Amino acid sequence: MSWVPSSLKKLIENLKKLPGIGERSGFRIAYFLLKDRDTLTGLMESLRQISERIKLCVICHGFSEDTEVCPICSDERRNSGVLCVVERPEDVYIMESVQGLGWKYHVTGGVLSPVRGITADKLNIFDLRDRIKRENFREIVLAFSPDVEGDATISYILHLLNDLEVTISRIAIGLPRGIDITLMDPFTLKESILGRRKLK
Repeated sequence: MSWVPSSLKKLIENLKKLPGIGERSGFRIAYFLLKDRDTLTGLMESLRQISERIKLCVICHGFSEDTEVCPICSDERRNSGVLCVVERPEDVYIMESVQGLGWKYHVTGGVLSPVRGITADKLNIFDLRDRIKRENFREIVLAFSPDVEGDATISYILHLLNDLEVTISRIAIGLPRGIDITLMDPFTLKESILGRRKLK
């Protein structure tokens, strides 16, 4: 690779950090961008905009653009009394692919993983209790991927909310354990939501 310009090598290395991008894919994308400068310019502008404009909502910790409160949290029509707790901001958009829920969301920002040093104090969990009481939610739906870390996080949240008068349920995944929730198609996701089971 000594014949490859250093700036091009750096681009390829950065592309390889993206999910699903390996050495060959990184090469193809990099050379495509070199040939199509309009696409390169548009991509650079899009990256600049999201870097400057996208932030985390102060209420749910999901994505917000240019404002402290995201459109979902500020939408007064969402008064179903259901709060869906998810791991990542992108999970909100996966859940929203199921039309007509009208739920609000709370993003924990990760899952408990002592091996990786992720403890409860590093997640957005402790403000969950206050939010439930403040907004009078009737049901809490836990939508985490069905793996060891997701299960541990659910157990922790159940313990944290044990004394609250609220129904807690978990979506019925309907897929083998270890499958990431982001890989579910909207139909399966909808069936999982409708088939959620009560935990408390």
